[in-house]
Amino acid sequence: MAAANGSYLIRGAAILGGAAQDLLIREGLIAEVGSAASGSAGSSGVKVIDAEGLVALPGMVDVHTHLREPGREDAETVETGTRAAALGGYTAVHAMANSNPVADTAGVVEQVYSLGRDAGWVDVRPVGAVTVGLAGEQLAELGAMADSRARVRMFSDDGICVHDPVLMRRALEYVKAFDGVVAQHAQEPRLTVGAQMNEGAVSAVLGLTGWPAVAEESIIARDVLLTQHVGSRLHVCHVSTAGSVEIIRWAKARGINVTAEVTPHHLWLTDELVRSYDPVYKVNPPLRTDEDVQALRAGLADGTIDVVGTDHAPHPSEHKECEWAQAAMGMTGLETALSVVQQTMVETGLMDWEAFARVTSTSPAAIGRLEDQGRPLRAGEPANIVLVDPAARWRVDPSAMATMGRNSPFAGRELPGRVVATFFKGHPTVLDGQLNTPYQYTDGAGAGSGH
Repeated sequence: MAAANGSYLIRGAAILGGAAQDLLIREGLIAEVGSAASGSAGSSGVKVIDAEGLVALPGMVDVHTHLREPGREDAETVETGTRAAALGGYTAVHAMANSNPVADTAGVVEQVYSLGRDAGWVDVRPVGAVTVGLAGEQLAELGAMADSRARVRMFSDDGICVHDPVLMRRALEYVKAFDGVVAQHAQEPRLTVGAQMNEGAVSAVLGLTGWPAVAEESIIARDVLLTQHVGSRLHVCHVSTAGSVEIIRWAKARGINVTAEVTPHHLWLTDELVRSYDPVYKVNPPLRTDEDVQALRAGLADGTIDVVGTDHAPHPSEHKECEWAQAAMGMTGLETALSVVQQTMVETGLMDWEAFARVTSTSPAAIGRLEDQGRPLRAGEPANIVLVDPAARWRVDPSAMATMGRNSPFAGRELPGRVVATFFKGHPTVLDGQLNTPYQYTDGAGAGSGH
């Protein structure tokens, strides 16, 4: 049960992994931080949460989530996907456009936005399609989606590359008018016809059609040059190769306005797993080599790669429990992302918790232009907070997850870190590691209101 006046005292949390402090939450905001906050412990209606040994972080923001609704409710719904997000420590997700119908009009993005508000677990920000029907032939209603109640700022044909350079240039030019960003799925389609896995030594042994690194790298190289020429914003989805990291590093050194994401699974898993022929490891872009994994970790640590995006892609079991060639591409990720990033980046010494917050919250919010997300944990800021037990260990059981998808590549693995509580707009959506109650919108405000 929520406290009567919505007030909570988080006692003794290590803010960004630093000194333990108290945080007082009142009316959706962080009211006080530090020793003064503890003075409210005896106040009527203030619920005290013992956070000794826990790390307090700004609520996580995912720039790349597939919620499947409308049209693919057999795989996921906004309700189930956002429940999973809250349990994973997220307070905002960007819902990709490849639904059915495609989110290529103001009407569809407003539907997704409304479904997110009705669910109340996290802030759902729709991603608008770049092209009509993801067909790559004509631009979608970018301006109308930007002006809609959903206030779309990110546009992507994710799953399909905007391969026509003229169309890509036009999209980059168009989004400048409202400070939007084009999020590109970098995959030259003519180089990946029939591709089943990473092109390399393992694909040669298995006899599976290879997916060359250059298919990704050539599109990134083209698009950063187009972005420089136009003076716009480019975001590169799910970077997966060492060469891609180098191209993005080159572009940033020249002041080109490009950001990039890496998925949790590309920070850990390699194409060696495909030797099992288990379709749970089939994903787009494919799992690469250990050399690529190490380059991605280094790129995330040094800021070349800006954010971690889950590319959460749930599928019905029948679409994954089949022959490799027939299986759908994609993996779930919302409920395991925090733990995987802790495993690969924090426990390896490549990042501290402050850097973790930058790549999972602050930078993703900036890319999506979410003004009330990714904020510092200080007085006066929105109370979007996650409490993490870094010492906890848990074993991944897909059947116990909130997502409808059972296609987790980490099934059976023991992971570090556990989300103990998630606060969304000052309301605890997760307490003691379990779903609590959703946030209830009462003001009828639109997405741009900051409420």
